[in-house]
Amino acid sequence: MVTIYHNPRCSKSRQTLNLLEENNVSAEIVLYLETPPSASILEDLIYKLGITPRELLRKGEDAYKENNLKDPELSNAQLIQAMVKNPKLIERPIVVKGNKAVLGRPPENVLDLI
Repeated sequence: MVTIYHNPRCSKSRQTLNLLEENNVSAEIVLYLETPPSASILEDLIYKLGITPRELLRKGEDAYKENNLKDPELSNAQLIQAMVKNPKLIERPIVVKGNKAVLGRPPENVLDLI
């Protein structure tokens, strides 16, 4: 089973979903802005992506600046909590299959997963 953490307003997210559909991959679609992931789900996604919480942050978002998330003193837990409170901060789309995940930036990254 494949899961995509999707924002329909994001062109990269739409392109990634289209790639899945073009390759006959049915995916569970999680509209993460409507149902934000918990801290434990984010921790699991970060682990599967093989990145740090800081690398999952969208640095161009107003909430990034408003919460001073560039502060290097912030812990991973604090960064994850900021994403839980402000899901717009989560880089997208995230596609998960089993114990692996990829960011759909570029959308073709998903091809390595399927």
